[in-house]
Amino acid sequence: MAILITFLLGVGNFALHRAVMASGHPLLGRMPWFVHALGGRFTMAVEFLLLLAALLFAAEGNVSGPIAYVIYSVLNSFSAWLILTDRV
Repeated sequence: MAILITFLLGVGNFALHRAVMASGHPLLGRMPWFVHALGGRFTMAVEFLLLLAALLFAAEGNVSGPIAYVIYSVLNSFSAWLILTDRV
């Protein structure tokens, strides 16, 4: 069950990440160069590595990885909401 929840959160995080990168928000222009490296694929790779680590923790029966990923997902969702609704 932890693997499924972590995977579904990962799908949501990828969708939010893509939406933020495509939003053209002025805040993105102030980010360091590596955020824009490879057309945003570098940050997608980092997102994938976070998801992979959480899934590996879940597969081993360790709940700290999925719990950390849930916390990360909540913070990521909040920051994406702030950016996509132009509140920052």
